[in-house]
Amino acid sequence: MPTTRRAFAGLAAGAALAVLVPTGAAYAGPWRRRLIAHDDFCHGLAQWATELQGGGTVTASRGVLEIDVPSGATVWFRRRLEGPYVLEYTATAVSEGGVNDRVSDLNNFWNATDVRSPGDLFATPRGGALEDYDHLTTYYAGYGANYNTTTRLRRYVGEPGVRPLIYDYTEPLLVPGEPNRVRIVSDGSTVRWWNNGRLVFDYHDPEPYTGGHFGFRTVWSHFRIEGFRVWRQIPQQR
Repeated sequence: MPTTRRAFAGLAAGAALAVLVPTGAAYAGPWRRRLIAHDDFCHGLAQWATELQGGGTVTASRGVLEIDVPSGATVWFRRRLEGPYVLEYTATAVSEGGVNDRVSDLNNFWNATDVRSPGDLFATPRGGALEDYDHLTTYYAGYGANYNTTTRLRRYVGEPGVRPLIYDYTEPLLVPGEPNRVRIVSDGSTVRWWNNGRLVFDYHDPEPYTGGHFGFRTVWSHFRIEGFRVWRQIPQQR
């Protein structure tokens, strides 16, 4: 799949929710959001699975998921998500002089399945290195990656060494200490990734991945994450 470069869309933050209607639905009335998954990060990591390449720490307490790692790390939400849905969280890149406070790599996997164990993502072990994820079918957003120089969307196809690139930008980039309010829209062929009300990736996938696991992914960095929420829109009864 060829690399594509395009300008960012200047859309309002609420627009993604306005268009999230289940594919094929004929209902034309008002819609409301229903919370289908969440974590306030006050009770540990029971809902998450960590894969660390070279150690580091991942903790969840006092409302914050903190990822402080010297190399590759993926933190998976254990529950499989089926679309359509809107997923939201806020992440802040920490730059306070710590050994891992390299401002880079606010990355996500979503709708991920491992082709080696399609019925259970966690049945196949992975060690946190990027190449360990080549057997996934998944969307992958890399925001402020490569020492905070690139922002990319990939669509993995489950083949070693094959990571098709959809979009490749040189901006926007992470700002130390500034919150990134991320919103991911998965609605059939519609794949969107927002940051602070800005539509970063807007992709129409003719062969979409409509369900799978979500994961936070980073490399040699330190992030604080809050407010993890997943929503589904349903018809509002009159």
